[in-house]
Amino acid sequence: MLRRVLLSIFMVIVTGRGTSLQYSSDMCNWKGSGLTHESHKKDVEQVYLRCSEGSVEWLYPTGALIINLRPNTFTSNSQHFTVCIKPFTGSKGANIYLEKTGELKLLVRDGEHQPQKVHCFSLDQGGLFIEATPQLDISRKITGFQYELISQRTLSDLHAVSDPCRPCSDTEVLLAVCISDFVVKGSISEVATDAELQESIINISVDKLYRQKTKIFQPSSEGHSWEGHMKTPLECGVKAGSGDFLFTGRMHFGEPRLGCAPRYRDFQRLYQEAKNKGLNPCDIIAD
Repeated sequence: MLRRVLLSIFMVIVTGRGTSLQYSSDMCNWKGSGLTHESHKKDVEQVYLRCSEGSVEWLYPTGALIINLRPNTFTSNSQHFTVCIKPFTGSKGANIYLEKTGELKLLVRDGEHQPQKVHCFSLDQGGLFIEATPQLDISRKITGFQYELISQRTLSDLHAVSDPCRPCSDTEVLLAVCISDFVVKGSISEVATDAELQESIINISVDKLYRQKTKIFQPSSEGHSWEGHMKTPLECGVKAGSGDFLFTGRMHFGEPRLGCAPRYRDFQRLYQEAKNKGLNPCDIIAD
């Protein structure tokens, strides 16, 4: 099967037959249909997307897709990005592979049901190749996923995706304060468990809101504080307890994910020491 697919790709590229190019109108999202293929052909469509996040939705899959993802920047180091994909609930009808120089690595098997599972890889590891699986009836088959492109520098500084349970170093804490999607001072009011997704939902009572890019935290009903929630893997073992923390994190597929979260008194000490030495990467009012 693998050799057949590789040979098929090779023949398509060499002969230039059986391929078509698909450009997204907004360069972020693509939606197409396998019904545009003639039933006897095994077309391979090239899809080009230039965006930091978006989605791919393939209705009635037949043939194959090659998804070319690049950041929406003019940087020459486009390979220094990590791609994360999150299949839609109920996605089926095709296998999703990571392809590089003719070698295929299976990322998502057709019909694989692992709710909310995210698959990440660096652009220098290859691109996405999606192959429709043989079906007697394609009428109810839709393969789709969301994607995000993350700078590997950002990914290493904000390790919520790559290694979410590892404690942050002092340098990572200082950088997280500068580049996170949200930074708040507060305490944990409750931790709920989502057993199906194997995640902890951390409810936060916020005393001070330093930054948020989206409305994660809203004024409480009492009006004198803010409240909101963020998520982290259940295996990290987050528990409710007393004390103030500095919570940082980023939005990942539309959900706030916990990043670095030192105790606030530890952050105050760390920040002041760095500021005295002129080593703080950005300024923040730490009372």
